[in-house]
Amino acid sequence: MNRIDTRFATLKAAGRKALIPFITAGDPSLEAVVPVLHALVAAGADVIELGVPFSDPMADGPIIQRSSERALARGVGAAQVLEMVREFRRTDALTPVVLMGYLNPVVIRGVDRYAREAADAGVDGVLLVDLPPEEADSVRVAFNAQGLALIALAAPTTSQPRLDRLASQAQGYLYYVSFAGVTGGKAVDVGSVMDRVAALRAQSAAPVVVGFGVRDGATAKALAACADGVVVGSALVEVLAGAVDTADAVARAAAFLQPLRAALDG
Repeated sequence: MNRIDTRFATLKAAGRKALIPFITAGDPSLEAVVPVLHALVAAGADVIELGVPFSDPMADGPIIQRSSERALARGVGAAQVLEMVREFRRTDALTPVVLMGYLNPVVIRGVDRYAREAADAGVDGVLLVDLPPEEADSVRVAFNAQGLALIALAAPTTSQPRLDRLASQAQGYLYYVSFAGVTGGKAVDVGSVMDRVAALRAQSAAPVVVGFGVRDGATAKALAACADGVVVGSALVEVLAGAVDTADAVARAAAFLQPLRAALDG
C-alpha cells in the first residue's frame, strides 16, 4: 500500500471523507508553493493534488489556465515541480501527493524516467487528464514499477464500457468529474451526480472522489454524501491568485480550506 491507499483506509475506518485541494505548482509564486502545501495539510487536507503547468491545459477553465500561464512564465517545468515535492517531503512524510497534468510533458521526459524521478521525489500518484484508458497500459506499467498510482478520470459522458474498464483498473482513487466541461465552470447539480457516483463506487476497485464545481463547504458536504471525498481546485487557485506574498498565500489557503474541512466533518 502506498500513502494514498493508507490514507483512504484510515479515513474509511474513521468514517471520514477525503478533502483534496489542488493548486498549480509555481502559483501564486515559486516561494509560496511548499508553505501553502503545509498550510493546506494543517487546515485539513488529506491528499494534495499539485498541478503541473502546461501550455495547452484543455480540460481547465480560465482560472487554472491563467495560473498555469503564470507558472510557466516563472520557468516552472517538471524538474521544478519535483523539487517542490522533494522539499515538501522533508517535513511531511505522510500526506499523499498526486501530480495532475497532461501526457505531453511525461512523454517528452520519457515515461520511465518521469516515473522514476517522481517516485524518488516523493510523489504517490499521477493523473494525466488526456491519457485515454485504452492507451494507458504501458504508462501504468512504468508507473506501477515505481510504486506510483495512475489515477483515472470519469465523467457524465463516459460510456458504460469505458466506466467498467476504469472501475476495474482504478488505482489510488477514481476522480469523477461532476459535469461535462472544464474546471471552474457551472454550479454542480448534486442530484444528478449522486446516482452515477453511487453506481461507480459499487464497482470501483478504488475510492471515488468528485471534483469540478466544488467551491464551498455546502457543496463539498453534499457531494461527499455520495462519494469518498471531494476535490477543490479552481476556487482555491482563484483565492491564492490575489496573494501579495507567501505569508498572505498561506493565510488565504488556510482560511479557504478550514470551512470545507469543518463542513465535511460536521
